[in-house]
Amino acid sequence: MGDWLYLIIGIAVVGVLTLAGLLTSGRRRGATLPKGGADVIVAPPTESDTATDAPPEPAVVEAPALEKPESTASRLVRLRQRLSRSQGGLGQGLLALLSRDRLDEDTWEAIEDTLLTADIGVAPTQALVEKLRTRLRVEGNQAADIRAVLREELIDLVGTDMDRRLQVTGTDGNPGVVLVVGVNGAGKTTTVGKIARILVSEDLTVTLGAADTFRAAAVDQLATWGERVGVEVVRGPEGGDPASVAFEAVKLGVDNRVDTVLVDTAGRLQNKAGLMDELGKIKRVIEKQAPVTEVLLVLDATTGQNGLIQARVFSEIVDVTGIVLTKLDGSAKGGIVVQVQRELGVPVKLVGLGEGPDDMAPFDATAFVDALLG
Repeated sequence: MGDWLYLIIGIAVVGVLTLAGLLTSGRRRGATLPKGGADVIVAPPTESDTATDAPPEPAVVEAPALEKPESTASRLVRLRQRLSRSQGGLGQGLLALLSRDRLDEDTWEAIEDTLLTADIGVAPTQALVEKLRTRLRVEGNQAADIRAVLREELIDLVGTDMDRRLQVTGTDGNPGVVLVVGVNGAGKTTTVGKIARILVSEDLTVTLGAADTFRAAAVDQLATWGERVGVEVVRGPEGGDPASVAFEAVKLGVDNRVDTVLVDTAGRLQNKAGLMDELGKIKRVIEKQAPVTEVLLVLDATTGQNGLIQARVFSEIVDVTGIVLTKLDGSAKGGIVVQVQRELGVPVKLVGLGEGPDDMAPFDATAFVDALLG
């Protein structure tokens, strides 16, 4: 009888140990990554988990709160304020020279120098000085008249007859497709993020394409911009085909019926032929899905003549439809607006006036000149 009792107890112990082993094995298998799915990060067990042998509590990941971008109206108010601070010296200098009792040749030469220093360019400067000389000779040079005459001529120089509207919506059910080009360092990726914020503030739906695949930092930066306002970002592998990313972004935009797809592109200028091939391919591939409605060239306002050389290269490669001038607040050379428009025959449509996420606004010629004159 005693032998039977020991045998039964032995069988029971073996059974309990086998069952415990199966349960432990099952828990280990459950911690492996699923095949073919997205990466899942499994947190290591904490000391308390190990002590109680209880399954860990699922981590609660809160979605980041979406930011509300500033409206276009309030951006324009800040545009005037910042321009008057950074560019006001130009207008005040011109008014001081034109208000002299006697406008002799030395004075007109000083006026020319002031305009040239502001990067307005030789031909526009000569045209403006000639108009001012004629009008002030005919109309007199009383202080009030001088200011009014200078304002009218500067507005005419900057141009009010150019179409500065952004073509951000498409036709026939297609999204608007905006291709953003420019050299690295001009603020191109940041500009794409800031334009997205402008569109979101106007209640438009947006998809971003991170087609500058050769700069991992640019892709990550764009993803962060999109995340902050709840905009989807399409990205590919580092060093992958930019045209493929652009194609997928536009395809997603078409499928989701979004209003606008913004595509960031690479800006390497070392090899003009290579850049031409790349941008040409991106544009062709995109247009298999939907027409490109806007090609924006991003220029750093502080680069002066160098910026113009870059602008010409890009305008030869793609049909640029508008210019975005960044860092305009950091330069007293606001005349670049005039020069770049005259050189390319393309309007400045947006200006960047600071480092903040909403420091970009539509360009307005009258507001710009009023800011110049303080």
